[in-house]
Amino acid sequence: MSTYGFGIVGVGMISNFQANAVNEIPNAKLVGFCSRTESNVKEAAEKFDVDGTTDYDAFIARDDIHVVSICAASGAHRDYAVKAAQAGKHVIVEKPLEITLERCDAIIAACRENNVKLGVIFPSRFSDSSKAIKNAVEAGRFGRLTLGDAYVKWWRDQAYYDEGGWKGTKELDGGGALMNQSIHAIDLLQWFMGPVESITGATAILAHERIEVEDTAVATVRFKNGALGVIEGTTSVHPGYFKKVEISGNQGSVVQEESNITAWEFAEEQEQDEKIRQDFAGTTNTGGGASDPSAISHEGHRRQFVDFLNAIENDTEPLVNGEEGRKAVEIILAIYQASETERTVKLPL
Repeated sequence: MSTYGFGIVGVGMISNFQANAVNEIPNAKLVGFCSRTESNVKEAAEKFDVDGTTDYDAFIARDDIHVVSICAASGAHRDYAVKAAQAGKHVIVEKPLEITLERCDAIIAACRENNVKLGVIFPSRFSDSSKAIKNAVEAGRFGRLTLGDAYVKWWRDQAYYDEGGWKGTKELDGGGALMNQSIHAIDLLQWFMGPVESITGATAILAHERIEVEDTAVATVRFKNGALGVIEGTTSVHPGYFKKVEISGNQGSVVQEESNITAWEFAEEQEQDEKIRQDFAGTTNTGGGASDPSAISHEGHRRQFVDFLNAIENDTEPLVNGEEGRKAVEIILAIYQASETERTVKLPL
């Protein structure tokens, strides 16, 4: 088994979770960090005892870096990712893939053209409870899917937006409570329920100042399979609660709160059902990011990196490739469009 060197671009909070995840994988090695700010990259490099640089071109030219993981501002992902792909590096991008579909497509095309793997970070897909729900959907246990809902009632104080420079801006954040926070639940929702056909929505800024993007949003969804649903995404709800995804059909319903399963009921009980209810009754041991963005685990990142490296080794697609990572962005952009036009928006955009 080959060992893969990771280079992380951006040294914000999430880069620490990525670095810790890489350090727990036997065939992965953290090589270094790259950031535009010399003092910040020096601090990160010293913390993890690796190299640090502000020279991105030199960074992606290194022979010992095989995977470039991009943790920079959302609206800067395209340029970093395209250059990394052109340098022959496999690319991992923190959510969102980018803030427009055109930029998402540019990243996807660059990775395809240069024959490198592309992954988009959605750690929630890799929790055991998410896998159990996905398996139940694929096994047809819900019967006809009728409702699929995602609720992200989180809280961020004003200091969160004031300290980051790019947070809350249209140019680099690309959106607010949906694009930055609720995107994880939206990705899970469409992964469980299938493609979205149309959306109505409304967004607002209700609890914060000096931001250009929404802190409160609601949407109604019609899925291609005929099911309906609701999306609520906020950073305006104090004190903040676990993200929740509810999947229902005419033969069963499941409620997932963070990695917990609080309801697992089907018309036809199976042998494993009671064990699933017990095993996932209290699996979340962090705040889930509901009020503190750092109150998460890096286990989901570790699992996703392992999946990504397996895709490289076996020349297969990672579970969340570029096309998969693009889907949640498209749904969010449709909600923005629906809010702006006060009309139903049909997908694809």
